[in-house]
Amino acid sequence: MTVGALVRNSDLAAHPLVRERYPVLSEALLSGATGQLRNAATTGGNLLQRTRCYYFYDPSYPECNKRNPGSGCAALRCVNRIHAILGASPQCIATNPSDMSVALAAIGATVQVQGAKGSRTIEFSNFHRLPGDQPQRETNLQPGGVDRVCHLPSQPDCRRSSYIKVRDRNSYAFALVSAAAVLVLDGDTVRDVQIALGGVAHKPWRVAAAERALIGKKASAESWRTAADLLVQGAQPHQDNRFKIELARRTAVRALTTAAALS
Repeated sequence: MTVGALVRNSDLAAHPLVRERYPVLSEALLSGATGQLRNAATTGGNLLQRTRCYYFYDPSYPECNKRNPGSGCAALRCVNRIHAILGASPQCIATNPSDMSVALAAIGATVQVQGAKGSRTIEFSNFHRLPGDQPQRETNLQPGGVDRVCHLPSQPDCRRSSYIKVRDRNSYAFALVSAAAVLVLDGDTVRDVQIALGGVAHKPWRVAAAERALIGKKASAESWRTAADLLVQGAQPHQDNRFKIELARRTAVRALTTAAALS
């Protein structure tokens, strides 16, 4: 399935093929923003939205390496409850705010982009960047490049899938932590799995080792907990967001449990 960059979020979430074949994407879209905003927001715009870090948006804080490279990161010394616990750097601990991107990462989508040197396709796992020493760059688009279409794969089967979003209130709030899980089962044995976390890193967070650990295993709470531990391995929390490690584990387990229960 191919989705144009100007397709509205509300139309994509409601599309019969998306609801049938990629329910995790529909769920993620419907959990974001409000109905009014989803009627205006587009696929391309959603992929390129900037971080919701307090200090990036508030110019009274001069320290922001996204806004002013080399100035520092105010979040490291100030309130950082919503910030990253994985994949961050001393330059930036902001998180990617998109719900849709978490689902697309779990689905294994690709993005076709257009630039000065022509068209190319980027695997979704490589579309967004970790901050490193260039936190002002959030995607691997080249200067002047635009995202044109998003391709959703026919395999693996994405019908047994779930998106779980944990936030401070039930509407119009960004995720503290979210998880998108796609499962393919043979009876009660995991044949294929893809899982991504949101709200924990500068990009949707996938760990190949966590997915490999589930292949061939029984679909059970014990298996889900093993994968969840691997997903947050190496987490580096800060003074206000240590709770995110356990919250991420539980959210991943819940997403996998919910997906496994579907027929």
